[in-house]
Amino acid sequence: MARAFLFVLDSFGIGGGPDAAAFGDLGADTLGHIAEFCAAGAADRQGLRQGPLKLPNMSALGLLHAARAATGRFPIGMEVPQRVFGYHGAASEVSNGKDTPSGHWEIAGTPVTFDWGYFPAEGEAFEPDLVAAIRVAGKVPGILGNCHASGTDIIARDGLEHMRTGKPICYTSTDSVFQVAAHERTFGLERLLAFCETVRTILDERPGGRIGRVIARPFVGESPETFRRTGNRRDYSVPPPELTLLDRLTEAGRTVHAVGKIGDIFAHKGIGTLTKADGNMALLDATLRVMDEAKDGDLVFTNFVDFDMLYGHRRDVAGYAAALEAFDRRLPEVDRKLKPGDLVILTADHGCDPTWRGTDHTRERVPILSFGPGIRSRLIETRSTFADIGESVARHLGIAPGKHGRSFL
Repeated sequence: MARAFLFVLDSFGIGGGPDAAAFGDLGADTLGHIAEFCAAGAADRQGLRQGPLKLPNMSALGLLHAARAATGRFPIGMEVPQRVFGYHGAASEVSNGKDTPSGHWEIAGTPVTFDWGYFPAEGEAFEPDLVAAIRVAGKVPGILGNCHASGTDIIARDGLEHMRTGKPICYTSTDSVFQVAAHERTFGLERLLAFCETVRTILDERPGGRIGRVIARPFVGESPETFRRTGNRRDYSVPPPELTLLDRLTEAGRTVHAVGKIGDIFAHKGIGTLTKADGNMALLDATLRVMDEAKDGDLVFTNFVDFDMLYGHRRDVAGYAAALEAFDRRLPEVDRKLKPGDLVILTADHGCDPTWRGTDHTRERVPILSFGPGIRSRLIETRSTFADIGESVARHLGIAPGKHGRSFL
């Protein structure tokens, strides 16, 4: 047996979603538009980065060829390598949503075929009966927010009143999500987590569509200028509707090492070990340590959240570009950890084009870049579902195939 390492660059879409128009995202292209802005000098930022987008290691693994498979063209201004290593291609999503759980579950071999529940975009997001139930069960004097909002914006707007009144800041987005922001000192982290567990229970007992996640968004600081969210975020997800790759590996006696928010996304089902870290570079450091601990037959599964949380949603093109370049520079460290037979797959769970309208995810294809000792170069074209990724891991690790997807190995 060998080992597998599955790394999700959260929101790193490569355009070309075949059903993008149905989601209002026709033409969205996270990689393509970042590259275009960089080539035009529109993503230059003093002290951060400048010039064309430079991702030599991922390009050598077939990133640009995967983008061409997805959209029919190479990203503008990026240097196309003469030689490519490993399996490379793109994948389309078949799940009903363009959210984090849908993307990750489909990657793990379980597409989402049901419809998520959502909150209204106009007016108050949460109906009075729900607010009343949360207020009583959560033992709070009321809530603030009650709307669609950017997390950083609403914390800046309502943070001081929250600290004064003890009312948690509750908000949502176009995703199937109920988010709760609270100050770690004045409200308390443990109290915030307990409150979110209460909200999760109330939503699960409520008739209607399923709400995918309740997210605890702790923050610190003493003023709108100094408020910042911390790394103690916690997602309370509904469990996947059927067994995922993670469950199947666990049942086969393997260990799934979850790094970052992977455990939360899968409602901690099928998870063997859990490692938390704050920020892409810290997540990569943690992943490298876990790689040393992983044994034959194990899966290390990491989500790199900054691309989405800090740059995609905030429509920060320069920040997103710099984060990609920083990640790319450290890929050789991953390669040096590999043993004969190991397999690495780089992919994404959806898009979040920082040049697109609004602040939400975009429906796009995602890259599949797969490499390891002895793996030859091959274009795997465009896969019809993210589930092919999970089935490829299953095949590599020698467990029985699942019901969805087909291995590209």
